[in-house]
Amino acid sequence: MDFTTITKNLTDLGYTVSCFDTKKEAAEYLLNSIKGTTVGLGGTITGKEMGLYESLSKENKVAWHWYASEDAPMAEALEQAACTDVYISSVNAIAETGELVNIDGTCNRLASTLYGHKKVYFIIGKNKIAPDYDRALFRARNIAAPLNARRLNKNTPCAKGELRCYNCKSPDRICKALTVFWECPKGCEYEILLINENLGY
Repeated sequence: MDFTTITKNLTDLGYTVSCFDTKKEAAEYLLNSIKGTTVGLGGTITGKEMGLYESLSKENKVAWHWYASEDAPMAEALEQAACTDVYISSVNAIAETGELVNIDGTCNRLASTLYGHKKVYFIIGKNKIAPDYDRALFRARNIAAPLNARRLNKNTPCAKGELRCYNCKSPDRICKALTVFWECPKGCEYEILLINENLGY
């Protein structure tokens, strides 16, 4: 996939952008860029597919609630991830025009991408890219969120029926909040990694 247009648009909006052919190259870049610090990860299948917890833990203190244990229960891991110097997240969709769209249930991921860290990395596979904001929002609500609900075996219409958003009122609904980055926020450094592979949902 040609990242020329989206890279220019994101750069014009204030982001640092790095492009990679493979997830392995992107993971190696992060491993070389992040050393001797604290790192938090949001719920990210992309990050799991890249093996980031294992690789970054070699030279950093990494907090990720997906790897909670008796020594570091989920609530503690979430709190630790919110207080790290570096935070890594994917997105549910990104528009070629530059808008980043995320939907969350617990909202730890949304909160941490907005504020509280020295640097935030967004790791994004080519499948997350939509032509414009409207289609990015559609992708987040009707593709990414239902696929995540199915992965989590939620009792929601989107998990059990047709792959789309039903705007349901189910107690199991994972779509509790939505963020849109119109431009690069102030307050910390943001870098977007575009990866020429299909990653995550």
